Amino acid sequence: MADVLNRSSAQAGNGRVVTRVGEPSTSELVQRASEQITRLIRDEFALAKAELTEKGKHAGVGVGLFGGGGALALYGLGAGIATIILALALVMPAWLASLIVTVVLFIGAGILALLGRKQVKQAVPPMPQAATDGVKADVEAVTEAVKRGRA
Repeated sequence: MADVLNRSSAQAGNGRVVTRVGEPSTSELVQRASEQITRLIRDEFALAKAELTEKGKHAGVGVGLFGGGGALALYGLGAGIATIILALALVMPAWLASLIVTVVLFIGAGILALLGRKQVKQAVPPMPQAATDGVKADVEAVTEAVKRGRA
């Protein structure tokens, strides 16, 4: 009985049914392919998730360190600005020295804002590159396999 269950049938060109031992049927092959494609898609999503998680951790630490450095730089900048104002106050009235430094700072801030806006427009959204490449390769492999199966 087990021998009968391991056989699959196919019609020969003359109308006779030919039985092959140990070969899976078409429905079994389709089911296996479906399971493998499902597993492949799950694995690619898992890879993308792991990659984005890793990138997110690095980005979080980097942003935190960058923020701390920025805060210290801000205090240093304030002290430097106060020094410039006090130095200018030696040769002109203090209010004029303060006004000149304020205008220069606003001009610098405007230039930096425009440069920053340009850079943000050029930014590319983050992509899980390894997962994207893997999916493209998988699609190409399946496409080639289908083409070879039809030829």
